Amino acid sequence: MRTIVVIDDNPSMLQGINRLLSAHGFYVLTFTSAEAFLVGIAKCEPDCLLLDIHLGGMSGIDLQRRLTALGIDLPVIFMTAIDNEATRQQAFDAGCIAYLKKPFLSKLLIDAINGIA
Repeated sequence: MRTIVVIDDNPSMLQGINRLLSAHGFYVLTFTSAEAFLVGIAKCEPDCLLLDIHLGGMSGIDLQRRLTALGIDLPVIFMTAIDNEATRQQAFDAGCIAYLKKPFLSKLLIDAINGIA
C-alpha cells in the first residue's frame, strides 16, 4: 500500500482528500502545516506528497526546497486555489511532478499519483 502525505491548512480539504485517497486504496497521513510535517517526517515514509502551496506558515514551495536541501527526494504534487503563472513556474522549478488548481477533478489527482514510478 502506497503512503500519501497530504499537507493543507484547510481541514475540510484534508478530510475530503483523505476520504478520496483512502477509497482508492492509499494509506493517507494528513498534516495542517509544513512545520507539523517536518516534526513528524521521521514517523512516516511517504511515497508522495500532496502539498498545498499557500499554507499559513512555511509555504509548500518552501517546504519542497527545504526537503531537497536536506537530501529528501519525494515526488510532490502541488495544489493551489491561487493560480498564476509565477506560482506555477515556482512549483515546477521546485521539482513538482504535477500541479493542480483547486478545485480539481479527483481523476486528475489519482492519475498524477498513479503516474509515479
